[in-house]
Amino acid sequence: MCSVISRVKPVQRALASTLRLRTNADGLNYAAAQSRRFCPGLSTGAQPLWVTSRSYCARIATTDGLFFRQLFEVESCTYTYLLADTDTKEAVIIDPVLETIDRDLELIKELGLSLKVAVNTHCHADHITSTGLMKKRLAGLKSAISKFSGASADIHLKEGDNIPFGRHSLTVRETPGHTDGCITLVTGDQTMVFTGDALLIRGCGRTDFQQGCAKRLYQSIQEKIYTLPDHCLVYPAHDYLGQTVSTVGEERKFNPRLTKSMEEFVEIMNNLNLPKPDKIDISVPANLVCGLHHV
Repeated sequence: MCSVISRVKPVQRALASTLRLRTNADGLNYAAAQSRRFCPGLSTGAQPLWVTSRSYCARIATTDGLFFRQLFEVESCTYTYLLADTDTKEAVIIDPVLETIDRDLELIKELGLSLKVAVNTHCHADHITSTGLMKKRLAGLKSAISKFSGASADIHLKEGDNIPFGRHSLTVRETPGHTDGCITLVTGDQTMVFTGDALLIRGCGRTDFQQGCAKRLYQSIQEKIYTLPDHCLVYPAHDYLGQTVSTVGEERKFNPRLTKSMEEFVEIMNNLNLPKPDKIDISVPANLVCGLHHV
């Protein structure tokens, strides 16, 4: 495995903090209904889970010296993840969104973190990444994305690459199927996995555009994600029903699409008949150039 940035000294123990955003129940019901129509990864006909609040960072980081924060962007239902070494303050951010760049940078400043890498799990179709603008505002920040994404970045990632921050690291697993350039990121101790749009909580990414292939997605999840320990916490790029975290064991047992055979899975995915994401014609060209197209 190769390392994409240099490692530094060990760390001390820290716990991640919890954020909670209260939401009007009627507003969430409407948002959930809309999400089922327009957001990728939800099966048609599924009953929405009505909740009156949405929790963030529902689990704490259990790894010694690992700071973890789960953040949310409401329009695209995107989760952004911030991880840091509590001793060296080196940090990485996963799937940052343009609309929340000020929030993210303010948090990084407040916590005294040194952001080293901003990584996208794939070339998103439903929002514009803030990675390019972050680089303009943070000296030394590097962008990263899969080498198969077709997108520009400082670091083009491939299977087995490591993204270190302090003594911690994220390991790249290639999980194509939603797009050719989808990657999943696994912490060094395999207690946390960031699955992008490949595996969602009780769902998965759609496969009907951007080089999508249901057979490849099924194989990616079975071979690259479901081979992780049962207790490994699953953190997806999106959730439309207020769910914040799952586990590999739960998804292997309860995910309604991935408990099927490959043939059944392909049949399901080929007949979702979902409308394309509202922002696909804007987001994809922008994300191919690090989010800086017409921004």
